Amino acid sequence: MFVDIAKINVKAGKGGNGSVAFRREKYVPLGGPAGGDGGDGGSIILVADEGLRTLMDFRYKRHYQAENGEDGRGKKQYGSDGKDMYLRVPTGTLVKDEETGIVLADLKVDGQEYVCARGGRGGKGNVRFKNSIRRTPRFAEPGTKGEEREILLELKLIADVGLVGFPNVGKSTILASVTSAKPKIANYHFTTLKPNLGVVMIGEGHSYVLADIPGLIEGASEGAGLGLEFLRHVERTKLLLHVIDASGQEDRDPVEDFYKINEELKNYSEKLTKKEQIIVLNKMDLPQSLDNLEKIKKEFKDYEIIEVSAATGEGLDFLKKRAYERLLEIEEEIEFVDEVQVEQFFDRKERDTIVVSREEDYFLAEGEFLERLVASTNFDDFESFSYFQKVLIDKGVIEKLRELGAKEGDLISVCGIEFDFVD
Repeated sequence: MFVDIAKINVKAGKGGNGSVAFRREKYVPLGGPAGGDGGDGGSIILVADEGLRTLMDFRYKRHYQAENGEDGRGKKQYGSDGKDMYLRVPTGTLVKDEETGIVLADLKVDGQEYVCARGGRGGKGNVRFKNSIRRTPRFAEPGTKGEEREILLELKLIADVGLVGFPNVGKSTILASVTSAKPKIANYHFTTLKPNLGVVMIGEGHSYVLADIPGLIEGASEGAGLGLEFLRHVERTKLLLHVIDASGQEDRDPVEDFYKINEELKNYSEKLTKKEQIIVLNKMDLPQSLDNLEKIKKEFKDYEIIEVSAATGEGLDFLKKRAYERLLEIEEEIEFVDEVQVEQFFDRKERDTIVVSREEDYFLAEGEFLERLVASTNFDDFESFSYFQKVLIDKGVIEKLRELGAKEGDLISVCGIEFDFVD
């Protein structure tokens, strides 16, 4: 089975908590802080593998979680980092954020890696909070959460040249004749139910990849048949060989077929209309093809036209060499990934935003940063609570509360922990 799209949930490991510990050694009755840091959580990393052809594995397992970092320990011992998890995907896989649709990575090259979920940072042990004033801190920092998101993996075959056209026009036969690929061939529509790839050898050191894109039909760009599943693979190609049944069998009009296929390409993506095309007139061994030849050439005088017969092999050598020549003239296409858009998506400042608001009878302060601060505070310890108050001042939370009208004695909720406001 050919699977070219998959949705998975990835969750990186949580960072280990910092430790609260003190030296307890013989002859050192008042030992200082000795709590070590927690280890970082493991990340989830996608790796492009040219040996894979489908996203089949992700059809049966959809949830992936990396190891958590270990907690810190006494004697200034650091917790171990969680192991990274590596997921192998076929080359040509696009990685999208499922919620926003933003393309995060385009894994085109064998061995290329992308960190799709970063592990949480290990928390600091209490030894990190010692200073000239705070000699015995009785609090430590918890590890941060690892990233978690739903991502969409979308495979777009990497091919230099794509064969497009209506079903049963001879694309698979052409692919089998000019490459060593062995696609299923029969005289009925939709014989090809998945894209097939083959390597066309021109000479020593000269070759290109040819893809047989399954036959499109009217309405393919709107999801008719298997259109959407196949059209995405056309986007990767640099050159299209538009195969037409010149004989007009099955009461089809070769000219009309050409325009219908191009209309579907346009409806799917304007980008596809800019791809160079060579019109390949197939089945030229049939008498009906000769009858239609003049009409076809007159209609498509602005296109390069190559006459072939996949059945007899006539014209195929010239076709594969000419396609190679045209490929050399086409510049490399731009990357799919919008780096600016991705950078904005991963702007860490947004995730540390602190929201302060006024409710009917109390004030509310929330945010991921404040959650970590609350988790790291020992509210029964004076020094720890003093540190908590200092951070609220430094981060502008107290000033914002004043601006919203907070007065002495008002109820303040910071991530579920309630206090009386003291100005």
